[in-house]
This record gives sequence, structure tokens and C-alpha cells, in this order.
Amino acid sequence: MAARSTSSGPAPVIVKLGGSLLTRKREVESLRPKVLARMARELATASGTPLVVLHGAGSFGHPGAARFALARAPATDRERTERTRGASIVSAEVRRLHLAVLRALVAAGVSAWSVPPSATARNREGSLESLEEGPYADALGRGVVPVAFGDVVPDERWGFSILSADTLAVELARRLRARRVVFASDVEGVLEGPAGGKRSVVPELSTELLGRLRPGAGAVDVTGGIRAKVTAMLAVAAGGADAALISGLTDGALSRAIRGESVYGSWAHARAP
Repeated sequence: MAARSTSSGPAPVIVKLGGSLLTRKREVESLRPKVLARMARELATASGTPLVVLHGAGSFGHPGAARFALARAPATDRERTERTRGASIVSAEVRRLHLAVLRALVAAGVSAWSVPPSATARNREGSLESLEEGPYADALGRGVVPVAFGDVVPDERWGFSILSADTLAVELARRLRARRVVFASDVEGVLEGPAGGKRSVVPELSTELLGRLRPGAGAVDVTGGIRAKVTAMLAVAAGGADAALISGLTDGALSRAIRGESVYGSWAHARAP
């Protein structure tokens, strides 16, 4: 598929660094600094390719979001009051990770520019209602790399709720007319197979596969797990851009995917919007 472009320049590549890749999700606020540094170096090799970088909250955001039930409606006035305090706490937690990501990117030579989602997005009942893409487009036009993250944002009904980086990736891919969205994770792709048996990577994603997937067990995840990831990737493809889930633990995989190569992993290939 030919690369699309916006009125301001070449079509960007959106990269989402998973929280499970950058942090140890079973430990509270536990960064994987060597992985983060390598991801930053690979992003720095993308000279000449406009980038938008997103990252998950991992162990910096998910435990607090679960504790304060920020992914569901408040059931009582007390829950709403606690939710307001929780939103403040989780917002501070995810920004500690965000600062670490920004520092790593700048150290690697990336001209990173923070775009906090809480200032540009609004939810309604836990779903994205509005997003200002202007700050992202403006950053791209000025030659810097906009960097955003899964965040707590104002919610018109619930007070505050979670906006995942995956949801941001889908919406920005459509609005910025991205040519490719790369989800870098701690796994090689979407895995399927018998319970307790050998599982294999699904190379091509489909709605039929989505119907067979179940939420995964393990670390706390308030953003829907693998089913939400596949849903997001299929939405990107329906909008006309390729989407890939690849391993960020494989040296060079991210930089090759940014260059446009077909990297081992799970893909949702573009369909005409």
C-alpha cells in the first residue's frame, strides 16, 4: 500500500511501547531500564520517518487504576469521592514512567515532545469522546516526536476514567493518516493454542480470531488485555493502515518495522477506509 500523507508532510508511523515491555507488571513501579534504553536507541534510528510514540502505564499505572476502580462507573458517592483522589494519585504515578521514557528518548537522540492526554482528551463512561489532534500534528510539523501515554482523563459522566494508549493509537492513526502502527510488546504476537499446550503466533488477525480470544491471566490490566489489543489493531486496519504486534525484546525488530519491513509477529493488514 502506498504511504499516505497529511497536508503537513509525510505520513507518520505510530509506535506504542507496551507497559508490559517497559515495566515488570507484577511489581509496583518497576522499570526495565535496559529494555527502555534499547527501545529508545531503535526509535532514534528512524531518521527521516515522522514518529508518534505512545507508551502504556504498566506497573506504574495499572495497580492504582484497579485499586480506585477507574475503569468502571462509580457505584456510590463515596466511590466518586475516592475516585477523584485516585485519579490524582494514578496521574502522578504514570507521569513518573512518562518522565523516564522522555529521558531515555532524549538521551538516545530523539527530539521527544510530551503531549499529556489529560490535556487533549475527554472520555464519556470510560470511552473516548473527544481528542484534540492539533498538538500532535503541530509537533510533527515542527520536527519533534510527540510522546503520549495511557492516562487518567476527565470523564463527562464518571468524573475521571482511563484512556489507554491503544485507544490513542487507533484514533491518532485515523486523524493523522498514519501509514503503520507498531505495537511493541513482551510477546512475539497474539498467541493461540490449547490450554496447557504449545501456543503459536497468529500471523494474520481477523474478526473470527477475536471471537475466540479470552482475557489473559496474570498481572493487573485495566485496559482489556489481548482482546482489546486485537480490537484496536483491526480498527487501525479498517482505517487503512497496517498494524503489527511484535516483540520489543527482539533486537532490531522495532527499527525494522518502522522502516516498513515485514517483521515476525501478528499483523492486521490495511483495508481501504
